[in-house]
Amino acid sequence: MRIPRLYPILDAEVLSSGLNCAAAAEALCRHAEALAGAGCTVLQLRAKGLPAADVLEQARELCRRFPRLTLIMNDRADLCVAAGFDGVHVGQQDLSPGAARAVVGSGRIVGLSTHNEAQMREALAQPIDYVAIGPVFSTGSKRDPDPVVGLNGVRRARELRDESGRQLPLVAIGGITQDNASEVVRAGADSLAVIGALVYQPGTSASEFFRRMM
Repeated sequence: MRIPRLYPILDAEVLSSGLNCAAAAEALCRHAEALAGAGCTVLQLRAKGLPAADVLEQARELCRRFPRLTLIMNDRADLCVAAGFDGVHVGQQDLSPGAARAVVGSGRIVGLSTHNEAQMREALAQPIDYVAIGPVFSTGSKRDPDPVVGLNGVRRARELRDESGRQLPLVAIGGITQDNASEVVRAGADSLAVIGALVYQPGTSASEFFRRMM
């Protein structure tokens, strides 16, 4: 899988707080439009606290309006398929990568979060297309974050390969901003997953990320 340098995550609870489902979907689409206009080609939808029916409606609207974007569903392999998304991203406490693959099939993307070297090594044996490592820095986007891995954690993750020599595309996540983006890339990340730093003025913010990662 070729993964783009910037991997925005749309947090539906943040971007559509207090809105009804239709208005929430419109707010998410406006955000996605700004990011796409800045050159983003992949987006992940994260909506951990919302009813599944609301998430599905919002996801289908994103799919309808942005057919050229690669759309990834956080956690829910079933909603990924139902909405027509391109893939699913699972965490350590979610559906296993093998079970997620069984749900979404061989033609969709499966990504996995890891938070330490042991999890990263285990990930190399899983049926996944990319692996995420983090949090790289302290983050406020997760209620109960795992311990920070730092730039050294990214460097170590970059070095790991499975027995066949396979090296998965590496996504860094957690506390990444325009100011530290280039450091994370130099540490070995193929892509930077970003939530908070893209909430306000998403198009301008994404453009600045791309500029600093050149």
